[in-house]
Amino acid sequence: MTRVRMVALFTLVFALSGCGVGGSDREVGSFANDLTGNAIRVDALADPLVPGVVCHLSYFERSVVDRALQGNWFEDPSNAAVACQRTGPIDISRAPPASEGAEVFSERQGAFFRTIALRRIVDVRNRTIVYVAHGRELVQGSAKMAMSTVLLTPEEVATAGTAQ
Repeated sequence: MTRVRMVALFTLVFALSGCGVGGSDREVGSFANDLTGNAIRVDALADPLVPGVVCHLSYFERSVVDRALQGNWFEDPSNAAVACQRTGPIDISRAPPASEGAEVFSERQGAFFRTIALRRIVDVRNRTIVYVAHGRELVQGSAKMAMSTVLLTPEEVATAGTAQ
């Protein structure tokens, strides 16, 4: 196979692998990060077990052009940021406290090796829900993460005791 055909094949594979990543009903915005087509995506994620909380997760989406120019097709930055806030009364009775927390969201990004995840930890002692966004890589874990917290009222914390 000629070099031109190889490049064309890789370009097609990566163009198709990006299908469905952006433009979901969760996406609230996206913008170009540079001239090569890299983008920053922002999704809104409602916590399925904790009504009254929404998290906005932003992450980097690498373009086919950048992959071709850099020659490192399989590398993806695991950068993510998260901000969570109260959107109404919070009920944590379905999300009992646990030191390891629970995964709220996980999505494979692109075709190779990278997953963005969001985890919830309920800290009853400090009346707080902690959300941690992090990347996972198949080959090696990523230490890049972001954290956001939502303060609970004393009444909301009292419902945590009924879940155990």
